[in-house]
Amino acid sequence: MSHLNLDAFYATPLVHEPFPYLIVPGFVRKEALPAIHADFPKIEHPGSFPLAELTYGPAFRTLVEEMTSDAVRQAFESKFGLSLKHHPIMLTVRGWCRETDGQIHTDSPSKLITVLVYLNLKWETDGGRLRLLRSPHHLDDVLVEVPPIEGTLLAFRRTDNSWHGHKPYAGPRRVLQMNWMTSHRQMRREIWRHRLSALVKRFWPRYRSRQSQPTFSSWSSVQP
Repeated sequence: MSHLNLDAFYATPLVHEPFPYLIVPGFVRKEALPAIHADFPKIEHPGSFPLAELTYGPAFRTLVEEMTSDAVRQAFESKFGLSLKHHPIMLTVRGWCRETDGQIHTDSPSKLITVLVYLNLKWETDGGRLRLLRSPHHLDDVLVEVPPIEGTLLAFRRTDNSWHGHKPYAGPRRVLQMNWMTSHRQMRREIWRHRLSALVKRFWPRYRSRQSQPTFSSWSSVQP
C-alpha cells in the first residue's frame, strides 16, 4: 500500500488568496508512520540538509520515492494549474530547530512550489508552528497556523507575498521539504547554499567560543 493518501490531497480545496496553498492532515498514512520514524535520517544539527548527504532507512526511502513519483507530480499539476514535468525537484530534510529559525520570509524566486511533510509524533508547544501570513510585518497577522504533526502536508505556490514564519522554538522538529525549482542551475545554487548554511550552523558554537576567529555574521543571509 502507498505511504501517501492522494485521495485526501485531491479532496482538499486549494486556497487561492492571498497566495495559493493547501493543508492536508493525514497525507502520510498513519500505518506507514512508525517505520518512517524509525528510518528517518540521523540529524544532529539545525539547518536544511540536502537529501543526498543523508543516510536513512528503507521506509523513508519509499516515502521519498513516492513524493517524487509521476502520480504526485500530476496531483500537484492538477491542483496548482502548473506544468511541472520539466522542472527539477530539490529535497532537503530538517531534524532540529534553533531559537533564531522561523523569521518571516518568502522563499527564493527559484522555487515554484514548496511542499512540507511534517514527521513529528506530537506538538504541544506554541513555537515551531508554521504560520502563513497576510503581510511581512507581524507573526500575528495569521492566515492559518499549521502544527508540524506527523503526516501533515503543507504546500504553497511561491509568490512575492507568500509570507510565512513561526514563533521561536529550539529542539527536534522533523520535516521533509520538497521544492519544484525553476531550473537545474538554480537548484544547484540552492543546494550549495543549504550546504554552506548547515556547515556554518554546525560549527557556530565552536567559532563563537574562539574570540580570535571570524564570527561569520556577514553570512547571515544564507540562513534558511
